Amino acid sequence: MSEIFNFSAGPAVLPKPVLVRAQSEMLDWHGSGMSVMEMSHRGKEFTGILAKTEADLRHLLNIGANYKVLFLQGGAIAENAMIPLNLLVGRSADYAITGGWSKRSVEDASAYGNINVVANSEPNHYRQVPDFSTWQLDKKAAYLHVCTNETMSGVEFVDLPDTHSVPVVADMSSHILSRQIDVNQYGVIYGGAQKNIGPAGLCIVIVREDLLGRASPLTPAVFNWKTQADNQSMVNTPPSYSIYIAGLVFEWLLEQGGVSAIEKVNVAKAKLLYDCIDASDFYINHVAIANRSRMNIPFYLRDESLNEAFLKGAEAQGLLQLKGHRAVGGMRASIYNAMPIEGVQALVAYMQAFEQAH
Repeated sequence: MSEIFNFSAGPAVLPKPVLVRAQSEMLDWHGSGMSVMEMSHRGKEFTGILAKTEADLRHLLNIGANYKVLFLQGGAIAENAMIPLNLLVGRSADYAITGGWSKRSVEDASAYGNINVVANSEPNHYRQVPDFSTWQLDKKAAYLHVCTNETMSGVEFVDLPDTHSVPVVADMSSHILSRQIDVNQYGVIYGGAQKNIGPAGLCIVIVREDLLGRASPLTPAVFNWKTQADNQSMVNTPPSYSIYIAGLVFEWLLEQGGVSAIEKVNVAKAKLLYDCIDASDFYINHVAIANRSRMNIPFYLRDESLNEAFLKGAEAQGLLQLKGHRAVGGMRASIYNAMPIEGVQALVAYMQAFEQAH
């Protein structure tokens, strides 16, 4: 086996230069005599790491000074509760269900107040984002929640509905930093790191300042965005090593030319795989073309009795973690920023050879 390509949806592949650098700095970070895992989170070494990590993220996404960047724990699922705790407070909120993760967000938020489902593609098996003209938006809602890339079903937003100034809260866990966005279109952007940023254990929240200070009085300090913002994300000990690795990923991404440059690579990778699927009667992708994800590409063998043989053969070729999510079945190739185009080329070559053999 010459080379491994990891198509896992998360925890996912990291850039090799990042892993090599982390390895070299594991025992002694910059002559400090300590591993980052051993440092005091309030010491000058780690506070310097944190400051640079935030600065690089702000540069990559062009985040304005009117937004706070928080480095929290619990992943996107913890934010499902923290969002209503920080924003709902006696009001109602709008939620769109476009896949398994946004459905989970509704279930988690419902414990905290009145949640209105304004659009739901579940009856259509999550194959597209419902046309915005059908969304039943409330102009008085505290916020609109969307998941802009559904990791399970491979559905991605390309734009947003007109919310009439209602803040948009977006779970971008699986495609943040993969394409250019206008942060100013959002009130809150959040995401777990383990897909396109770094290792599991870190959740990044980008929140507009005017949305701080609205939390329910029952909100614990560690879940209160304003309290965390006022304390540089250190109400509790932050996930310091995950932040350090995220910082290395941001540096790597800047070296690639930033988000605009990596987006061009991502477009090429996704086109290569989708073209292979579409040119075949052997494979199929069910997602509407306009909403196909660039990061998470689910596909099915028309003869599903061959699934196990496909996965076994792929593994023998060094193509790992291609089994689809248990909720949807089939196959799924997650081709995040750190997946080189050579990995997609190897997958396409294998898919074509497997089809010819069967």
